[in-house]
Amino acid sequence: MESAGKPAIKSSIHGRGAQSGAASTRFGLSEREADGDWRDYMALLDGPPVKLRTHVTEEHPRSIISFNTSPDLPFDRSINAYRGCEHGCVYCYARPTHAYHDLSPGLDFETQLYAKPNAAEILRATLAKPRYRPAPIAMGTNTDRYQPIERHYRITRDVLKLCLEARHPVTITTKSDRVLDDLDLLEEMARHGLVAVAISVTSLDPKLSSKLEPRAASPAKRLAALGKLVQAGVPTHCSVSPIIPAITDEFMEEIVERAGAFGVRSAGWIPLRLPHEVSPLFREWLDVHFPERASKVMSIVRSIRGGRDNDPDFFSRMKPQGVWAELFRARFRLARKRAGMERGRIELDCSGFRRPETGGQLRLL
Repeated sequence: MESAGKPAIKSSIHGRGAQSGAASTRFGLSEREADGDWRDYMALLDGPPVKLRTHVTEEHPRSIISFNTSPDLPFDRSINAYRGCEHGCVYCYARPTHAYHDLSPGLDFETQLYAKPNAAEILRATLAKPRYRPAPIAMGTNTDRYQPIERHYRITRDVLKLCLEARHPVTITTKSDRVLDDLDLLEEMARHGLVAVAISVTSLDPKLSSKLEPRAASPAKRLAALGKLVQAGVPTHCSVSPIIPAITDEFMEEIVERAGAFGVRSAGWIPLRLPHEVSPLFREWLDVHFPERASKVMSIVRSIRGGRDNDPDFFSRMKPQGVWAELFRARFRLARKRAGMERGRIELDCSGFRRPETGGQLRLL
């Protein structure tokens, strides 16, 4: 007989990264899982849970560009057209943002999504303001711009059309080959020095990827997308991230090698980050999928994070320390050298910026 506490999860939830609806209490919200998540009890009474459906809520914010002053980020502004992400990457550092809305950073983050269909309209008004000064806009830094619902909403495409019109530079980060749906726009933007695309490749094992990032494109599709972007003349970057010790680090060298064979000349890596609710969700995922090495994985993670699951401090949060971190750096440096890749940033051109028309007024020149 199960204890009165939360029932143990005995099997994985097919097609989802998180293994529960772990709630947050950081903002004084009710602890909805005090007596167990309803999905856990449903599994106990009725067997495996039914397929979880994705629900999308449309929202219409007044502003669309988020500005930051973080010393750890290479950009000062970003656009996030969606909240929540159906890709379901269990390690996603954006999961805790759902807690602000009394939603679970676990399964709610993957199934209760928000879309901003008027993003391009708001951006047009912002770029047209006399005081606005251009700098590359980062897209996909929080949740993926090319997650499955983009095929319906096309918000990213609308934003890219506007940025091409205004000659405004953007960077795109994604785990999806759906980025190729906008190849016509990206190719034209690349001719004006307005775009750079980074595709994250975590492993080369499709079975592992289906557990880590169940609704993202397969590793083979992501690498092929990098190659097609290169052929189209679009500046590309292969992000081998996150590096998960004893889970994905074995693929590091081969990912770089394969990306280099496709003509990619820029690559980097980011270590696993486990902020706030991501840590217990990831530990839960390890217990379900890799119980035999869970302790080893977390031991290494804590060794590169100063004895903690996560280092939230500026200047150090993106720079792991210790023997394991130095080993990863050395391995990646050598792999990049063998592939003939560079470490430098891709520079974009802001000099051609022109304020877009608003209110139907046509440009005179």
